[in-house]
Amino acid sequence: MSVTVVGEVKQGRGVLRSGARPGDRIFVSGELGAAELGLKLIRNNRRGGKQLSPMTQKHLYPEPRLALGRWLGEKRIATTMMDLSDGLSIDLARLCRASGVGARVQSTEIPVASKDFSEKFSAAERLRAGLHGGDDYELLFCVAKADSAKVPRKFSGIKLTEIGEITRGHKIEISEPSGKSRELAAGGWDPFRE
Repeated sequence: MSVTVVGEVKQGRGVLRSGARPGDRIFVSGELGAAELGLKLIRNNRRGGKQLSPMTQKHLYPEPRLALGRWLGEKRIATTMMDLSDGLSIDLARLCRASGVGARVQSTEIPVASKDFSEKFSAAERLRAGLHGGDDYELLFCVAKADSAKVPRKFSGIKLTEIGEITRGHKIEISEPSGKSRELAAGGWDPFRE
């Protein structure tokens, strides 16, 4: 299957992956990992024959954050932006590579899928899905530190969460609740990975 999307952007208004600078704050929209966890439920349901639950909706009917992306571009708030179709860990690595920077995210700030999912999946499973699960189609964007207060907590009912900051160098790290940091390996979807 091949999909082509064609559109246009006003000159000078495009927000590219290559605009992040050290000190920028990293934000994501929505909750992460719900599509991945919904897919797991669908796969488990094949044997059981039970009706699919509302927890599968994010996987079956993704909603790209077009209005949010347009708003961030028009207001010139975001320095860089991309969708989270392949997972936060791999898409953040792609954004950092395009911008020539590194990043540090706080594990406790990742807005993982929580509503309804906590009964079927542990906190560790939900965090893993939030970091590496794909198909969420939320937005990953950065904002200059001086402009971070301009980002509302919600946009049209969608939660916007600051999860970390852009750093110098090329390391991408995740800080644990203990205060220790470790490298965040890109574990999301890569169609060219064997």
